Amino acid sequence: MAQFRLQGSKVLAVDMAGDAVKAKNGSMVAYDGQMAFKKLTGGGEGIRGMVTRRLTGEQMELMEVKGQGTCYFADRASVINLVGLQADKLYVESSNLLATDGGLKTGTSFTGMRGASTGTGLFTTTVEGTGQVAVMSDGPAVVLRVTPATPLVVDPGAYVAHTGQVQQHFQSGATFRTLIGEGGGEGFQIRFEGDGLVYVQPSERNTVGGQV
Repeated sequence: MAQFRLQGSKVLAVDMAGDAVKAKNGSMVAYDGQMAFKKLTGGGEGIRGMVTRRLTGEQMELMEVKGQGTCYFADRASVINLVGLQADKLYVESSNLLATDGGLKTGTSFTGMRGASTGTGLFTTTVEGTGQVAVMSDGPAVVLRVTPATPLVVDPGAYVAHTGQVQQHFQSGATFRTLIGEGGGEGFQIRFEGDGLVYVQPSERNTVGGQV
């Protein structure tokens, strides 16, 4: 299995000995040794994946990198966070996904109102299996625990990814004070309940309601 490690906070180094990884198309910045690059169809999910992604609007362009040596990946100087999966599933926005082990399975999942509130669409990308995933964020991501006793409320503009058995509920933070201009400005919120981890970035992307 390929070995993922960080070279600083914004470059991912992947050591390969005949292994393969899937990475965001065009994200290779350097390599040593012998590497072969191949563009993947439908986010690495073949023709069915391509059709599904076109129907759902969850676009993702990946390439397969295979070889002997070390390949380095980066994208727009984003901070890279490593996530280890053990027969688990990661839910992540396609724009935040940098690379995965070649054996991990990618797919799509319905997000409901969370996707609508962020303007990213009603579907998100899933990565499933055992292996390493590199996820990008605007600043170092904070990993927050969700338990049955401690649900978590997240600003949709700061959400990056999550794992575990959690349920998402869309809720409005608008109150009468918000309407008259005295509220905190947090118009929409996502409540996570269950047992898992949520990755949050220290910067809020623009949502359909503007920057929240």
